[in-house]
Amino acid sequence: MRVNAYAAPAAGQPLAPTTIQRRDVGPNDVLIEIQYAGICHSDIHTVNGDWGPQPFPVVPGHEIVGVVTEVGSEVTGHQAGDRVGVGCMVNSCGACANCRNGDEQYCLKGMVGTYASEDRDGATTQGGYSTHVVVDAHFVLSIPDGIDPVAAAPLLCAGITTYSPLRRWGAGPGKKVAIVGLGGLGHMGVKLAHALGAEVTVLSQSLKKQEDGLRLGADHYYATSDTDTFEQLAGAFDLIVNTVSAPIDVDAYLGLLAVDGTLVNVGAPPEPLSLNVFSLISARRSYAGSMIGGISETQVMLDFCAEHHLGADVEVISADQINEAYERVLASDVRYRFVIDTATLV
Repeated sequence: MRVNAYAAPAAGQPLAPTTIQRRDVGPNDVLIEIQYAGICHSDIHTVNGDWGPQPFPVVPGHEIVGVVTEVGSEVTGHQAGDRVGVGCMVNSCGACANCRNGDEQYCLKGMVGTYASEDRDGATTQGGYSTHVVVDAHFVLSIPDGIDPVAAAPLLCAGITTYSPLRRWGAGPGKKVAIVGLGGLGHMGVKLAHALGAEVTVLSQSLKKQEDGLRLGADHYYATSDTDTFEQLAGAFDLIVNTVSAPIDVDAYLGLLAVDGTLVNVGAPPEPLSLNVFSLISARRSYAGSMIGGISETQVMLDFCAEHHLGADVEVISADQINEAYERVLASDVRYRFVIDTATLV
């Protein structure tokens, strides 16, 4: 079937309306009528070529919520009428050790991204800035009734990207957690860390979003542009989750960790980062990275958000506002995630 979409025709070029071909529904597939698609900073990096050459034209979008309209003959977990979501991946080998352990995002043969990736059949995947998508049923998530569907869309990337490291590194009661940056990822990191019971601090360049940070669940808020912050908070945190996609002074942030503390990067700046190894050795600190989460963990995250009445703070836009939204994301002029109403893809 051919469906309406918005695509980037070439690196750095404005997105424009187009149509794309979706595959027929196979025995293990689910056809989803997309209702909402979030705009992630990764979308912008991809279409601008920041992460290398891409298979243009590219239809971005990996924060997808919609309704099932058809299922394949062997699908048992979903049925027509279900509200579902699709995140950052739509396939993996399913057989390697990581896939078998529920870490499909680290598939040893390479997970298949929701857009700009080569699928197992050789086709190039196209994402959620479209009216419909066909996805392998294993990679389709159930959206619980307790989450507003428009607020649920960013959970498929921003939610799981912050939830996974918070869970893995033990955010909870008695733990001091810092979130670097209060953007699309960071605002979900604050909400989730608070719901997990941790003492939460926001580290942001300025105090202009302080009121928001405290409303979202932060206990403390500091400006990193103030050099006194790094002296005042030295050795203070068990876990720091860095959500920004720009270079940081890694050594300065490592200095904020307590003994055995961990700094986890989930933001992905295009430039290399460096550090002095003594920043690690001096307090048995760790510097780690984390990329989204597996399918089962993503479902756990969605259920957790429903239980705690969590969703992203969003601004809903029409398709003809996508390019403007990209500019506003780059200017940090969104609180805190743009979500496209795909009914406007006409």
